Amino acid sequence: MFDNSTILITGGTGSFGNCFVPAILKNYNPKKVIVFSRDEMKQWEMAKDYKNEERIRFFIGDVRDKERLKRALDDVDYVVHAAATKIVPTAEYNPFECVKTNVLGAMNLIDACIDANVKKVIALSTDKASSPVNLYGATKLVSDKLFIAGNSYSRSDSTKFSVVRYGNVMGSRGSVLPFFEQTKDTGTLNITDKKMTRFMITLEQGVKLVLDAFSDMEGGEIYVKKIPSMKVTDMALAVSPDAQQKITGIRPGEKLHEQMIGSEDSYTTYLYSEYYKILPTIHEWSKDPKRIKDGKKVEPGFIYNSETNDEWLSIDELQEWLSKNKEKLGKI
Repeated sequence: MFDNSTILITGGTGSFGNCFVPAILKNYNPKKVIVFSRDEMKQWEMAKDYKNEERIRFFIGDVRDKERLKRALDDVDYVVHAAATKIVPTAEYNPFECVKTNVLGAMNLIDACIDANVKKVIALSTDKASSPVNLYGATKLVSDKLFIAGNSYSRSDSTKFSVVRYGNVMGSRGSVLPFFEQTKDTGTLNITDKKMTRFMITLEQGVKLVLDAFSDMEGGEIYVKKIPSMKVTDMALAVSPDAQQKITGIRPGEKLHEQMIGSEDSYTTYLYSEYYKILPTIHEWSKDPKRIKDGKKVEPGFIYNSETNDEWLSIDELQEWLSKNKEKLGKI
């Protein structure tokens, strides 16, 4: 699919982009990969890893700027939308800025992709978009709805839009594992709530889900990776078995448990070997055989939640992963 094609990734200097770009360059032969982001320093640092790579381009721009997006999307075939304002407390205290990037930015990208005749677009979502309790989650829910509805604005033979949804990436800058690693020498690890659970996904799994979605999508689907859960207290034990755990309380806008599929979505959700797929309710697309394929419909009222998940990551398994990825913690 990507051979001799041009791929653009918004927010491309972030955690996902730093895993997605080398995977595309290694496993395919794209004509060009465009890294679109507003942080010139991150682009400067990332470019050092691609000094002799002629297929990669760096493009300074912001998804808030529609005209800049139109310029960047010239002759682009595929887009991954990873740009977002993501930190929950930051969004709570700076709501206007979060809306400008996550909602208005999504609208800009949808319009620009349709105008540029982009073939397919995958937007990255988050568990927080399912039954949101914080502003970040609410803006990502709106974003998801916008990308799904984008298929209505695009001609049937033109741009297709779908969404990939997963939680915090293990070891990324926004996850708790680097924080535990940095503070373990104090002998105390701060835990927001001893009951808290989280889904556990690696960047590589996230990239694979996006690639699978590109191959499978007809437009309007939300893909949710099947992944294990873990208690935050067990994460702390994996990092430092002897450290004292201090309960500090949940932060503004934070959930006790992550949820990626709510009961309201169960009526149009299908199960596959490696992921779930939430089909859109508009235009009877949830009944479309091309979108359902070989999926098995989940039970009415089904919820995909980190607390009630039937797959769990053990302390030993996390410790093994940490030993192999220690140098990456907090840098991805």
